[in-house]
Amino acid sequence: MTPGVRPFVAGNWKMNGVFASLGEIEAMRRAADAGEAGEAELAVCPPATLLAQAAWKIRGGKLSLGAQDCHPEPSGAFTGDISAPMLKDAGATYVIVGHSERRTLHYETDALVRAKAEAALKAGLTAIVCVGETKEERQAGDAIAVVTRQLKGSLPPGGGPDSVVVSYEPVWAIGTGLTPTPKDVTEMHGAIRTLLGEIYGPGGSKLRILYGGSVKPGNCRDLLTLDNVDGALIGGASLKAAEFLAIAAAYR
Repeated sequence: MTPGVRPFVAGNWKMNGVFASLGEIEAMRRAADAGEAGEAELAVCPPATLLAQAAWKIRGGKLSLGAQDCHPEPSGAFTGDISAPMLKDAGATYVIVGHSERRTLHYETDALVRAKAEAALKAGLTAIVCVGETKEERQAGDAIAVVTRQLKGSLPPGGGPDSVVVSYEPVWAIGTGLTPTPKDVTEMHGAIRTLLGEIYGPGGSKLRILYGGSVKPGNCRDLLTLDNVDGALIGGASLKAAEFLAIAAAYR
C-alpha cells in the first residue's frame, strides 16, 4: 500500500451480466454503505447494457460505477461504439482502457489507448489504464521494459491522482489461476511508481496502482498489502458480491 492513498477495488465483469445480475450490484452497494470494505473505495464495471440500470440502483450510495471501454471520439458515425460522454451520462465515473483483451483481441495500440484515456478525462471520467506483459515477455526478462513502454505510450498528459488509475495485469495471470510472486509484484509496482513520478511529477506518488490477474479471496491479502499496491482490478471473482467483498476485506 502507498501511505496516504485510499485503496481502490474494482470489479470488471467483462462480457457477463444480465438484468438479474443487478442484485449482486445492490449487495455490493449495501456493503459499501455499511463500511464493510474498510477504507477501500469500491467500484463495479458491468457491461454497457447494465450501466444505466446499475446507476439507478446505486444512486446516493458509496459504490462507484465504471465502464469497460470507450471510443476516443465524443460522437459520430461509429456503429456499435460508445463514447466517454455517453458513459458519463449513463452514470459512470470510471472507464477501463487498454485491457489486455482489448489490446490482444481488438489490436489496440498504445496510441489508441492514450486517445481513449484522453477522451475519458475530457468527459470527466477517471481512466483505469491497463498494462501488462505476456508470459514470453516475462520469461525473456523484458517485463519491466514492456510495461514501461506501454505506460509511456498509453498514459494521458495532464493526468493525476484524481483522473488516472494504473492497473498492472500480467497477461499470463488473467483468468489462469497463476499469479506472480510477491517479489515480482513489488518490483513491477515499484518500477511503475518511479515512472509515474517522472511523467506526472509529485502527483505520481499518489496515483493509485492496482494489481489484477487471478486475484481471489485466498490470495488477496498477500498481494494487496504489498508496497505500491493500492488495490485490485478483479475479473471473475467480482461477479458475485460475496467473493468481491471478501477481497475488499483485505483493507478492513
